Amino acid sequence: MNARSWWLMISVGLGMLLNPLNSSMVSVAIPRIQQEFKLDFTVVSWIIFSFYISSAIAQPVMGKASDIFGRRTIFLSGLVIAFVASMCAPLSPDFGWLIVFRIVQSIGTSMVVAVGMAIVRVQITDKQATALSVLSMFTSGAAAIGPFIGGVLIHLWGWSSIFLINIPFVAASFLLAWRTIPKDKPLASAAGKLSIRQWMKVMDVPGILLFTIGLVALLAQLLSVKSSGHISWFNLAAGLTGLLLLAAFVRHELRAASPFIPLRTFANYPALTWVNVEFMLANLLYYALFFGLPSYLQLVRHVNEFHTGLLMLSLGLCSLVVSPLAGRWIDTSGPRPAMFVSAIIMALGSVWIILLTPSSPVISVCLALAAFGISNGLNNVGMQAAMFNSSPKDIIGVASGLFSTSRYFGTILSSLLIGIIMGNQFSFGGFRILGIVLTVIALCLVFMSRRRREPERMLP
Repeated sequence: MNARSWWLMISVGLGMLLNPLNSSMVSVAIPRIQQEFKLDFTVVSWIIFSFYISSAIAQPVMGKASDIFGRRTIFLSGLVIAFVASMCAPLSPDFGWLIVFRIVQSIGTSMVVAVGMAIVRVQITDKQATALSVLSMFTSGAAAIGPFIGGVLIHLWGWSSIFLINIPFVAASFLLAWRTIPKDKPLASAAGKLSIRQWMKVMDVPGILLFTIGLVALLAQLLSVKSSGHISWFNLAAGLTGLLLLAAFVRHELRAASPFIPLRTFANYPALTWVNVEFMLANLLYYALFFGLPSYLQLVRHVNEFHTGLLMLSLGLCSLVVSPLAGRWIDTSGPRPAMFVSAIIMALGSVWIILLTPSSPVISVCLALAAFGISNGLNNVGMQAAMFNSSPKDIIGVASGLFSTSRYFGTILSSLLIGIIMGNQFSFGGFRILGIVLTVIALCLVFMSRRRREPERMLP
């Protein structure tokens, strides 16, 4: 690859790391934000929900939008939106405004992620595997060191610093992208001839609205019931409305010509369905620990943000070290053995969480983090390989999009699980219950990975 290609990769990588960096740094900031705005644990968990729900919706939508307006335009616009949100978030007068800016930040960073990989695939034709692995290092590395960076920043300058740290990354990515990403040929001129109804059909606006409103309504009522301790008629009506809207969403997506989430793909390829279910459960397990353990360390063990981030670094580093080793193993043995071993390690890590006490030595916490980090490294490579093997080549793009959506569903469910178990206040008893629930889910994943029968090669 020539020098221009390397600079293009760096510009795209600096932009793409914003999404995993901001989704991971907040895990250390939750206790401080909860204290700052005087919130219960259920309410503050919406800072996690809002980001992942917005990402789950924005990425496929912006992928479609890039075909109309051009990838370069979407990429640069996403950076501008992320810049504005990062500047405004520290000025939030209350928690509601912080959630608004968090959502805007998620949309901006999702625009960058949605087209970043496609830009590299199109613009770099020599040594594409190397180029894609470099991008993976940006995103995986950002997720790995996010809690550590967040812990250091919060310890020195407070929670607002986790938003301001985005500014140099955004500025560098924008300047480099402006010079290195060529202008593509969007379909905006043709799109200008579409009527409003045709626009809504192409973007599947009804599907997006049904999914968003239904999911938020259902999650809000589940958390509200846990927080208040009783079910009101309003909770019941709003929760049922959310379920009905999600049912209407499924019905709509099965009939839509250009669906927001192509659900028929799941029905046509059962092996692909099971891969996505397993990936969702694996991410539920991983992110439940990812968001739960920092609160345990800070609120139960009274560890400061700096040392919490330092301990959490072992989670990401184990994942980064194991990933290339997993790739070699999977190349020779296929994804199934790695996924089975990963599920067993997650089960052992979940049992270890149950055994932790308020005075357990630090090495015990590191062992739990290492177990989940190793299993995450195996899962990221193994399940992606299983997804490719289970997907016909002509729908590999759709399958990749569904795979990312499954990750977000897992993270959303992990936040919901923590919120329901903890309620108003994070406690050690709740943390132990979380460990029990995670153990049950991990054992289900062991059973599923043992019984699955995906092909060990890509379908034609």
